[in-house]
Amino acid sequence: MNPELSQDLSLFHLILNASVPVQLVMLLLLGASLLSWWFIFIKLFALKRALRVTDSFEREFWGGGDINVMYQRVAAERAEAGEMERIFAAGFSEFIKLRQQAGLSLNVIIDGTRRAMRATYQRELDGLESHLSFLATVGSVSPYVGLFGTVWGIMIAFMGLSSVAQATLAQVAPGIAEALIATAMGLFAAIPAVVGYNRYTHDIDRLANRMESFMEEFSNILQRQVTSKAD
Repeated sequence: MNPELSQDLSLFHLILNASVPVQLVMLLLLGASLLSWWFIFIKLFALKRALRVTDSFEREFWGGGDINVMYQRVAAERAEAGEMERIFAAGFSEFIKLRQQAGLSLNVIIDGTRRAMRATYQRELDGLESHLSFLATVGSVSPYVGLFGTVWGIMIAFMGLSSVAQATLAQVAPGIAEALIATAMGLFAAIPAVVGYNRYTHDIDRLANRMESFMEEFSNILQRQVTSKAD
């Protein structure tokens, strides 16, 4: 192979000598890729912590601990508490307030407790799902952005042949190669984003199911507590 041709087709050389629109596409894809990796790692650590704290709280709760003691601990450490702990604290706090109001029926108390837990559950779920929409967007759009850069680069390469009497591979190869780099960068940005989105969506769904199950079971516990005291 001709050394000059090999040098001209080096990755760094092709990126520097690409047309301005293709360079802008590459820059956009590079920024999207870096930002998606940042969100991937942030979400990885956040979900690991959420799972660890949830496991710890469930062991404490179902281990027969005092609910009042657990509530006081969670209320004192609310900023550092886990998602399920904040749902528990919101529900138990509302339960205590409603119990102190005279004339309220059992159904009203339990429904109010469930609404308080459901509202907190939605806020916690929104926090867990933050940045997932960005990963989904990068995963779905990046290949098309890269394809746009490829189409533009190939178009420019073939337009350059119009002023050449005889076209050769050496003349068209650099333009096509720089165009294909945009497609490669689009895939490089999209694949990790899609994998991260699918993985984290699955993990969040599992946590959401556990939180919903806890809300129902905790509501039943409070309902039995009120019923037993009334008897």
